[in-house]
Amino acid sequence: MVFKKVTLVGTSTESFDDAADNAIERAQNTLENVYWAEVDEFGVELKNVDEPEYQATLEVAFEVED
Repeated sequence: MVFKKVTLVGTSTESFDDAADNAIERAQNTLENVYWAEVDEFGVELKNVDEPEYQATLEVAFEVED
């Protein structure tokens, strides 16, 4: 098997968990054969927003087909 990793940043106004879940959900809806995700970092945007925006940066791995 061969895998490829892509970096995604999920966002949410609710929580870090929701931000990560949003990124994973998008990956599963747009990529085939998603096998795992690794959370690299968390952040919060505070300036120029009405409410804090939670961010989760993930690496998502999916199998490359033959």
